[in-house]
Amino acid sequence: MSRTEELIRFAQDGDENARSTLITENSGLIWAVARRFIGRGTETEDLYQLGCLGFLKAVEGFDPSFGTQFSTYAVPKISGEIRRFLRDDGAVKVSRTLKEQAMTIKTIRNHLIAIMGREPTIQEISRQTGFSPEQIAEAETATAGTESISRQIGEEGFSLENILADPVSEEVLLERIALRQAIERLGEREALVVKLRYFHGLTQERVSKVLGVSQVQVSRIEKKAIAHLRESMG
Repeated sequence: MSRTEELIRFAQDGDENARSTLITENSGLIWAVARRFIGRGTETEDLYQLGCLGFLKAVEGFDPSFGTQFSTYAVPKISGEIRRFLRDDGAVKVSRTLKEQAMTIKTIRNHLIAIMGREPTIQEISRQTGFSPEQIAEAETATAGTESISRQIGEEGFSLENILADPVSEEVLLERIALRQAIERLGEREALVVKLRYFHGLTQERVSKVLGVSQVQVSRIEKKAIAHLRESMG
């Protein structure tokens, strides 16, 4: 068994170090494929990240019994992930159910704003729609346009990319791929605040109105969430 196949086996068993090592050792291959798509409206670094996702899918699905070299198997996976993104124009596919829920939520939100003269809380929207706060957050997050993690926001010009020590290293790119997973490991309220602030672009004041808490509480939740993300990504 070759070193690569051994690392793949470890990675398939859940070894994160093996996954990272595989990407680091195959970054040249990933870049070679990603560069083919430069000039199609997507940042080069984003193309590389998409390539990394395709590469990891190749790691998960590879079987030595295929009788082919891993690199031969990986290249179509890498290019396929990038092509899929470009074909969909970067849009995240959202189920019909989530789209319908999001439309209902938007309608009820606008209705409540007209009646109350303010942004309704998630609890108020929940009572009107019958959806749980978790369902509301999922529907709105899934149908919202995702901002770049390098987008600066907040009083200190903070961006999620600031969590990472070196914004140009390959290790950073690997961590950026894992960032969403780290967010999902946060507590429910912490994850919601991060998504509303950094993916929806809401101010702390507006988040406080949505959640029905004070802006000071939102600030505390956000700082706690960022600390947890730094620890998780460290």
